[in-house]
Order: sequence, then C-alpha cells, then structure tokens
Amino acid sequence: MSAAPASVFGTRLKEARLEAGLSQKQLGIEAGLDPFVASTRINRYELGVHKVDYTFAIRLATVLRVPVAFLYADDTELASLILAFGRLSKRKRADLLMHARSLEAGS
Repeated sequence: MSAAPASVFGTRLKEARLEAGLSQKQLGIEAGLDPFVASTRINRYELGVHKVDYTFAIRLATVLRVPVAFLYADDTELASLILAFGRLSKRKRADLLMHARSLEAGS
C-alpha cells in the first residue's frame, strides 16, 4: 500500500533535508523563502499539511542536491535508485542504463 502523495513528498523531503544536515529554516531560506516563514513552511510540507508546487519542488531539490523525482517516488527502492542515479557521472549513467536495458531484455 502506497502512502498519500503529500506524505510521500514530505517523507522524502525530510529524509533529504536531514541527510544534507539542514534545519527546516535553513532549507527554506536557501530555497528562497522569507526567513520569517521558512521553518513553518518547510515543516508543513514535511507533514503534508501543504502541497508544494512543482517549481518550488525543483528549488528544494536543487538545494538538497537530489533529483526532483526522488521527492515524489512512492517506492523506497525506486527512491534509492533515483538518488543513486542522480549522483552518478553522465558516463556511469549511460553504463547503468545500458545494463538495465540488457537485464530487461533478458527477463
């Protein structure tokens, strides 16, 4: 059973924020929010109280150095793959895609 999209986004956002070592306020400020509301806004995104528009999700992902798709992945293994893929060089991405396609063709 998958979690609701808002809670998936919030869970992934918190996971990435903690891995980056940022407070909610720091993340909000670095993503362009007013310092006065930054902490509360990020907290509400993480709790799923408010939804994030895609343009702002891109800004959050940029600050957190994760692919924006990671924030929306409702499967834990897929989220891990997206994160790993996003951290690879272009050459290694191409190698991985070629390998994945060969695995797919062999099944």
